[in-house]
Amino acid sequence: MKVMIIMGSQTDEAVMNEGAKWLTWFRIEHEMVVASAHRNPDKVRDLMVNAKTNGFGVIIAAAGMAAALPGVCSAYTSLPVLGVPLDGGLPGGIDALYSIVQMPAGLPVGTLAVGKAGARNAAALAARIIALSDAAVAARLEEFKANDYRI
Repeated sequence: MKVMIIMGSQTDEAVMNEGAKWLTWFRIEHEMVVASAHRNPDKVRDLMVNAKTNGFGVIIAAAGMAAALPGVCSAYTSLPVLGVPLDGGLPGGIDALYSIVQMPAGLPVGTLAVGKAGARNAAALAARIIALSDAAVAARLEEFKANDYRI
């Protein structure tokens, strides 16, 4: 089962690489994609509609400012969507955090911390989800815990 990391801008890659490093440590296959909910809505829709068929089991969606991307992803897939708010608008990324955490009922987005900590925790949470059906990832999680949650 793969994880898709989708971000609204190429400038978000530096932060989201933190999550990608953790997914690599967990030995979880992943792909990073740039697609904006505002600039490329058709691309976002196509990625989400086809995600499950393409072997993805979890979506990590990162966005700043209006942060519409995680919610749009959730609207087009039944896979778990983990939202990572990014700094870029109001100080500390508080605008993105509020945008992602306040989804309407029925369109859930698991919302993580702003920035690098959120990217890392999104990877750890994706690993926990995948570990429910993958013994190898479950074993890596136990190793992660034994290392005091350090990679």
